[in-house]
Amino acid sequence: MKYLYVGATPEVERQAYDAVRHRVESEFGVAVREMELRAVDFAYDRERGQYGSIAVLEMLTRVCPPDAVKLLAVTERDLYIPVLTFVFGQAQLSGRVAVMSLARLRQEFYGLASNREVFLERASKEALHETGHTFGLVHCADRHCAMSLSTNVRQIDSKRCEFCAPCEARLRRGARE
Repeated sequence: MKYLYVGATPEVERQAYDAVRHRVESEFGVAVREMELRAVDFAYDRERGQYGSIAVLEMLTRVCPPDAVKLLAVTERDLYIPVLTFVFGQAQLSGRVAVMSLARLRQEFYGLASNREVFLERASKEALHETGHTFGLVHCADRHCAMSLSTNVRQIDSKRCEFCAPCEARLRRGARE
């Protein structure tokens, strides 16, 4: 049997991790297993004060269990790729691994009062988005679809925590192949 693994680095709070894990399990219809991941300190860039998501994906590829259909990693660390200021997450398109960061999903990151409901909703949407990429879904033109591109939290907030009908159909068609 194959599983969709959801792993967390040590600093991730349990409530956020559980929200992500439950949303992924309900949406993708694959049995989910938990996985503890080591800290991503090896990916830290002192000049940027952020963590390189490419290095994290490379590590995830090495530790991805043989019985994993996919592995989504959750971290609190602020991620980047060299050509962008930051990323909410990154995934191997049609690959096995993805990573998402909770750092910029929190209101507090922007100097605002904490809002648990908003934070957990954003985390669930980002989990669907990055895991969707691993299942071959690309960015969607429907700005309300979980697969629409988000370069800021306002765009995440305007999404629904689900795929649009065409993306859902592509996902289900891909699962049968």
